[in-house]
Amino acid sequence: MYTAAFDAGTTALKGIVLSDDKHIVFQKTIPLETICSGGFREQDPRAWYRAFCELCAEIAGTIPVDRIRGIIMSGQMQDLIPVDKNGEALGNAILYSDGRAEEEAAGINALVGADKIREITGNGMDGSIPAAKLLWLGKHEQERYRQTSIVLGSSKDYLVLKLTGRAIADYTAASTFGLMDIRSKRWDSSLVRALAVDPALLPDLLSCGERAGTVSRAAAAETGLAEGTPVYAGAGDAGASTLSAGITMPGEYNIYLGSSGWIAAVSDGVISRTGVFNLAAIPGSTYINVVPFLNAGAVHKWISGFLWQNRNPGPGGQGKYDYTDALLEQSKCGSGGLLVLPYLAGERFPVMDPKIRGACVGIGAETSPAQLARACLEGVAFSIRQGLEALNAGEIRKISLVGGGAKTELWRQIFADVLQRPVAVPKESSEYLPSSALCAAVFIDQRLETSYESFLATLPDAGELVYEPSQGSRTVMEAQYQRYRKLYPALKSLFS
Repeated sequence: MYTAAFDAGTTALKGIVLSDDKHIVFQKTIPLETICSGGFREQDPRAWYRAFCELCAEIAGTIPVDRIRGIIMSGQMQDLIPVDKNGEALGNAILYSDGRAEEEAAGINALVGADKIREITGNGMDGSIPAAKLLWLGKHEQERYRQTSIVLGSSKDYLVLKLTGRAIADYTAASTFGLMDIRSKRWDSSLVRALAVDPALLPDLLSCGERAGTVSRAAAAETGLAEGTPVYAGAGDAGASTLSAGITMPGEYNIYLGSSGWIAAVSDGVISRTGVFNLAAIPGSTYINVVPFLNAGAVHKWISGFLWQNRNPGPGGQGKYDYTDALLEQSKCGSGGLLVLPYLAGERFPVMDPKIRGACVGIGAETSPAQLARACLEGVAFSIRQGLEALNAGEIRKISLVGGGAKTELWRQIFADVLQRPVAVPKESSEYLPSSALCAAVFIDQRLETSYESFLATLPDAGELVYEPSQGSRTVMEAQYQRYRKLYPALKSLFS
């Protein structure tokens, strides 16, 4: 028998099939596009479902679909996905990285009180939070708002709806919505009333391992999956990633490098500190303390595309990432003094500023493309170092690095040099690890495993590579970091 797991991320939809002996027998990634216009960032949920159907068709050509014991997903969180009464998306989803609802967020803070909101939800209210975006929708797109029958907050929840006909949200993703009591794991009636939100708009709240429903006859016809296959609630991507990293005790930190990124730690309580996101974790009574970043792997993607388009013509067959990797091999620690502020899409931490944009400082006649490429990656690492400091990280027992960005070998070394700590990276690609880890919920529900810990302990061990700070990097990177910290205060007024 098999378990199918998917991750509906920003840049791609990933899918795996895991056998009962915990080996991956199928894996594939399909790219997704983001629509950027006028500072807004959106995606078409119908494109998510088309990619999902494409993946499922390939799975059906690989294994007997009637032997799939369950389907589970992770996905980007903090979106606003308006859906009509027929379960169809009403236009584009407003992404987590879109901070258009700043005015509405300010109004909510004034009405309810910022401290009260943080006390209930574990998090602050800003223009990227779905609750604020919902008010923005009601004000600026009234017809779409009137047609909305349900609002979802995660890309995977739209796929679950398409498969089962049921609108759900898991506790991890719902922690970012701005309306859930993080301790009771219920929509907070006082916030819902204060914001004049119709409770009927909100999906059912479930834990990761609860069944949302089964594959409907219509979905079976569209996807090639077997009708009646159990579909689980799954988890927001930060929950799946943290689970897969094995972060279980204080002093352990996981850095995730997707298009956006985060630092995550696990604790038994909520951290009430500006800039720190608190999420309900997959294991019941624990919390994930997250410092989220809008700009991580997207910076790598941008600089790779920019340099590749403007390259001197060379041998054919070299893609943009290979080209950038070759440039990076020519670079040296500190990028010749070049600094990049990596805020391509505004930022929510270590600064909360949707208007700020990136900058490159220190360009000279001798500046090379290799230095520019490296400075971009160092800039992301500097930003994440600020995040670690914001968590007041005391004794650091372990730092792990996962996500698509972790595939770039030199970036791994840059993190070790910037953080001046050993950085552990899975030997095998970490791209599919969160999906593998998420399968634990299906195994537990169907009594193949007793706990998440036992499942993870018996996954085929790929091992880790540990990157130590390079010799002589401390002095160079400390000086660069102190200069980097001055960039945002100096440039902020240019974008206000």
